[in-house]
Amino acid sequence: MTSYNNFYEFGLGKADPSRNAHTLRPRPWTIEVSGALKKPRTLAIEDLLRWFPLEERVYRMRCVEAWSMVIPWVGFPLASLIERLEPSSNAKFVAFETLLDETQMPEQANRVLDWPYVEGLRIDEALHPLTLLAVGLYGKLLPNQNGAPLRLVVPWKYGFKGIKSIVRIRFSETQPKTTWSEAGPTEYGFFANVNPKVDHPRWSQASERRIGELLRRDTLPFNGYADEVASLYAGMDLRKYF
Repeated sequence: MTSYNNFYEFGLGKADPSRNAHTLRPRPWTIEVSGALKKPRTLAIEDLLRWFPLEERVYRMRCVEAWSMVIPWVGFPLASLIERLEPSSNAKFVAFETLLDETQMPEQANRVLDWPYVEGLRIDEALHPLTLLAVGLYGKLLPNQNGAPLRLVVPWKYGFKGIKSIVRIRFSETQPKTTWSEAGPTEYGFFANVNPKVDHPRWSQASERRIGELLRRDTLPFNGYADEVASLYAGMDLRKYF
């Protein structure tokens, strides 16, 4: 997990981030909060660590390449931060943005994607108790290549939803544009829920292999968290809103 990563800001290969992410400086670190909320502000990572007790959560996470792993994240519920920030009733979505700094993230000089990396959630997804802001992994602070010092963890969605090295959070009335749904709209939808009945255009998503295992297994809807989260999408066509 610490040497097999997707973090294009440090390279396109799975091993590149662990080799190249030493240039990231996770302290000092601030997060700008704006949009439809009571009081826009800038928070230091130390504020979050002081406000919220950390807990370990073991999640099964799945990446779009059809492999999965079980990961013990350390963090706090995103809902705890949202409640403290007091978004307005008009806030229907929350967007997240990664650091934009070519001196720290040198691959941003190559326009593989439209930097900075942006992701978003519907507000009810963000408030769900499974949704985590992670600051650690395996009982230690996040390594740079895993998104230090702050990243999103949404266990029922594909891995590209787990935006890393967050520097901005914005509440909005309208659905934000997100990096992968803009880069490949026929391949990567805004919701990014694990749905084994919707194939990626270039591969099947009906089965997966856990890292460390030889045999494949059936992919579960919502990555196995259907009992907890399926009600969020009641009445939605999950083939259209993928």
